[in-house]
Amino acid sequence: MEFPFFMTEDALKRVQPDMRFDEAGFLGAFDRNRDAIHRIAAKVYARGRRGSYDLIAGDF
Repeated sequence: MEFPFFMTEDALKRVQPDMRFDEAGFLGAFDRNRDAIHRIAAKVYARGRRGSYDLIAGDF
């Protein structure tokens, strides 16, 4: 099964505050921090099953 996860801009800023604010900057920040994002996503998922999940700044 697949479950969609969405990450807010504020959450990505928390993970990498010095990122550029354009598409390449957002994608690069996500790619560079993929392992940390996956760890947090697993914790959010463990809180309870839903149709989709939002990763917010408070999760990081």
